[in-house]
Amino acid sequence: MREIACGTGALASCGPLAVPADAARPIAVSDANDMVVDGVHQRLYVSDSYLNKIVVTDCTGKAVTELTGLPQVQDLELSPDSGTLYAAVEGADKIVAFDTATLTQTAEYPTGAKTIPSRLSCADGKLWFGYGDQWDSGLGSVDLTAETPTVTLDLAAGHDFASPPELYADPDNPGTLLALDAHISSGPIVVYDISSGTPVIRVSAEKNGFYRDAALTPDGRNVVVAGPGKRALTEYRLSDLEQVRTFPVPSEPETVSIAPDGTVAATVLDTDDIGDTYVFSSDPGRPASVRNLSHSWMPWFGHSMNWSADGGKLFVVTEGADNDSSTFNVVDEPRKYVATLKVDAPATATRAKPLTVKGSLVSALALPAGTPLTVTRTDMESPNGKSLGTKSLGTGGTFSFTDTPPAGAKVTYKATYAGDATHAPATASDTVEVSRATPTLTLNNNGKVYDYGKDVAFTAHLGTTYKNRKVEIWADPFGSDKPNTPVKSGTVNSSGNLSVTLDLKRDTKVTAKFAGDARYTPKTTSSTVGARVKVSTSVSGHYKTTYTWGHTYYYFRQSKDPVFTTTMTAYPGRKQRLQMQVYYGGVWQTMGSTEYFALSSSGKSQVTVTGTPPKNIRFRVRDSYINGSSGDTVNSTTHGAWKYFVFTS
Repeated sequence: MREIACGTGALASCGPLAVPADAARPIAVSDANDMVVDGVHQRLYVSDSYLNKIVVTDCTGKAVTELTGLPQVQDLELSPDSGTLYAAVEGADKIVAFDTATLTQTAEYPTGAKTIPSRLSCADGKLWFGYGDQWDSGLGSVDLTAETPTVTLDLAAGHDFASPPELYADPDNPGTLLALDAHISSGPIVVYDISSGTPVIRVSAEKNGFYRDAALTPDGRNVVVAGPGKRALTEYRLSDLEQVRTFPVPSEPETVSIAPDGTVAATVLDTDDIGDTYVFSSDPGRPASVRNLSHSWMPWFGHSMNWSADGGKLFVVTEGADNDSSTFNVVDEPRKYVATLKVDAPATATRAKPLTVKGSLVSALALPAGTPLTVTRTDMESPNGKSLGTKSLGTGGTFSFTDTPPAGAKVTYKATYAGDATHAPATASDTVEVSRATPTLTLNNNGKVYDYGKDVAFTAHLGTTYKNRKVEIWADPFGSDKPNTPVKSGTVNSSGNLSVTLDLKRDTKVTAKFAGDARYTPKTTSSTVGARVKVSTSVSGHYKTTYTWGHTYYYFRQSKDPVFTTTMTAYPGRKQRLQMQVYYGGVWQTMGSTEYFALSSSGKSQVTVTGTPPKNIRFRVRDSYINGSSGDTVNSTTHGAWKYFVFTS
């Protein structure tokens, strides 16, 4: 959030970033207190007081490591050569130093029991720190030039700070230390002269208090302060604390950072979802460039922000609602204005009929009429997109054009603004569902029933289409153990037919599918056909057979029990139904109730008829598979042949 150093030194850049514009990624930070940029090592350091750690990332936000065991770590400060990172560890009453090359701790400076150091700034060879709690607060320093660095407290030069002062300094304005008494309405901005090594108040003024953040201008002569009183960022001269300029924002500012070229960036408490990140041009007459990087439903979780050291990119951490992560944002061209592009196509349209696409391109810095947009149409005929040429922006940032879609189905119109020296590129699209004709697709044999194992030819017939003449045929045998399977795929013949022969052993749903084309919709049609089971019955225990009464009869002695053995197509849990009838009164009549008998895994069932039947009376039996009643539904009902028999003495 600040760009400050302990002395003179060159600013290093956080290099060219191998990430796209305005990229974002999660970062394992819950409460981002401070963020500093290390251009020498291509890293960023983010302090997290809630999780007691410093998260180290590369310049894309990718995690490098974590420096842990730092209770309530607050401000961070980087030495001029980027060799040392200082951290104010509030919960341990000390300041800790890390080697930035090895990321190991090299020193610590205890500041005294219950001093609670929280704010840091390097200036004139000393590490200055704000410490304390509420009115028991003060200004201290660590003399880094001494052979044994020493800690000195009570350096506020007579000012009674209401809370630990927030400190700022710049090597381009040596001998100057800025302190904000930030957490009270009457708290002043205090400018110290530290050229003698002992702070002396040079100038002090109240500026509405409750300062949220501040940043020094590149020459260290002015400061831009974020304060909620006027809902604005205000720039003051350090020499006399007179106002120089205001940077208006629509809601309370939270953080401010200034690039080496003087460009001011700020984040705000965006409760209205207008935008949370503002970048101001050096021209006061131009509006701010605004981006919305945080979630509209949780803006109060705050931000942490800093420029890359070369001022080319802006890093913004937007805190999340949970305790585990935030979002690390890289704004690739922060000075450019965001251009919001919208495309509005009708929801539906008729193929080969003109339609009108409308849209708008708006920006805080308005774009002139005539601004070019490139437009493409993507459809089934042009899946990689077809250029529709350049369309010009009209007055008021609107545009429209007509087009006649040659293909049906989903058609996407995409408009692209290439950007310019002051505006970022933008792309938007919208889709329209364009009508298509319905083709004819038929499939024969629906409702027919065939014997078990019958080879049956199925023919799909496709009527008129545009380009696609391909049909798929699928077969889905009944029963969960048999999947729906493609059995034929190909181009129909000159008559529009595609045929396949199936060996039917179960009831089967056969489906023909046409995927559609640019002018005809997809079409599916099905035929469900039945397949009987294979069933036969053998008779044993008889003493003779005779052809009589139009059938072969089996003759049994009254003392011999007939045995009927059924062989039927096997299926798990399947049963056969045995039906017995007697010829009485000139008609066949069923005796009692029909019974079901389980089949073995090989499809066998043996039934013995017992008792003392009447002599010379005609009987018959039949074995059947009854769809549903026989234990499953994978075949069509099938009746076996009647077996006729008579009992004699």
